[in-house]
Amino acid sequence: MKKTVTTLADGRELIYYDSADDVVRDAADQRPLDAVSTSSEIRHDPLLGDSVAIASHRQGRTYHPPADECPLCPSREGRHSEIPDTDYDVAVFENRFPSLAGDSGRCEVVCFTSDHEVSFAGLTDDQAALVLEAWTDRTADLAELPQVAQVFCFENRGAEIGVTLGHPHGQIYGYPFVTPRTEQMLRSMETHRAETGRNLFDDVVARELADGDRIVLEGEHWVAFVPYAAHWPYEVHLHPRRRVPDLRELDEGARTEFPQIYLELLRRFDRIFGPGEPPTPYISAWHQAPFRAPGREDFGLHLELFTIRRTTDKLKFLAGSESGMGVFINDVPPEAAAQRLREVASE
Repeated sequence: MKKTVTTLADGRELIYYDSADDVVRDAADQRPLDAVSTSSEIRHDPLLGDSVAIASHRQGRTYHPPADECPLCPSREGRHSEIPDTDYDVAVFENRFPSLAGDSGRCEVVCFTSDHEVSFAGLTDDQAALVLEAWTDRTADLAELPQVAQVFCFENRGAEIGVTLGHPHGQIYGYPFVTPRTEQMLRSMETHRAETGRNLFDDVVARELADGDRIVLEGEHWVAFVPYAAHWPYEVHLHPRRRVPDLRELDEGARTEFPQIYLELLRRFDRIFGPGEPPTPYISAWHQAPFRAPGREDFGLHLELFTIRRTTDKLKFLAGSESGMGVFINDVPPEAAAQRLREVASE
C-alpha cells in the first residue's frame, strides 16, 4: 500500500491509498473554495449523561446531487470534485460539513472506489483489503490526536438510512469522548469479569459457536453470527477469533481472510428479500476500544452489520418504545434471520 497525503484548496487534508507503489498523486485542487467554517459544539445532557453534537452548518451540505455532479467521483473532463485526481483506489478526506471539528473531534469521508456505480459488495478482495488498510491507518493516525478518545469507522448504505450521496463511501468519526454504546459495553465487560473471572467478548463468541443456531459464516480467523438479543430485523456481528481491541492489532491471517468473509456477508444481505428486489439498506459499524479507557485490552473489536428493512416493503421504525425508552422490539427472531442468511448463500 502507498499512502499519499495532500491538501484540498480550503486546507482540508486528503489522503490517497493505492495498491501500487509507483502511483504519483500530485493533482492540485483547482476549485476556488472558501475556508471551512463550522459551528460544531458538544453539549452534555445532564439527565442521560451523554453528549450531543450541535452542528447547524450541516443544514447546507450537499443533498442528493445528480450522478454527473457527484463530489466523490474523480475530477474529470473539466469538472472538479473533492478528489482532484482523475482516478483513485481509496481516498480519505476531512468532511467539509463535519459533525465534529477542532477540539470537538474530527470527521472524515472514505471513498471506497472511484467507480460511482459499484457498491462495497461489488469490490474485489484486493479492493476490500485496501479499504481495511485505510481504516486501520486512519485509526492509528487519529489515535495520535489529543482531542480524539475513540475512532468509529462506518458505512451508511441506502436512501432509507439517510444517505445523501450515492457514491460508495463511508465515514470515520474521531469522538472527543467515549460513546454511550461503548460505555455500556465497558460496564458489561467489567461486571462480567467481576462475576465470572472471564472475558465477556470471548464468552459471547463461545456461546454462539456452541449453540450454532445463529451462526451465519465461519472462517479460520473470523466468525459471523446473529446475536442472541438482536435489535434489528437482520443483524450480524463479525468477530475475529483472536480477540483484539482495535483494527491496528489484527494479525496478517485475519487481514487476509477479512475481505472474503465480509464481502460474502454483504452479498447475502443483498439477497435477503429475494431476486429483483432493490439493494438492502444497511449500516456497517466497527466497534473499537477507546484509546485511553481502563481495561481497553479486554475489549473485543467487532463489526456490526444491520438493516432497517424487515420485509420487502416494510421498514423497522424506531417508534415509541425504541425512541422514547430505548427498548427495542424485534419482529424477526434471530434464529430465523440467521437461517435466512444461511439459505441465501445458494440462491
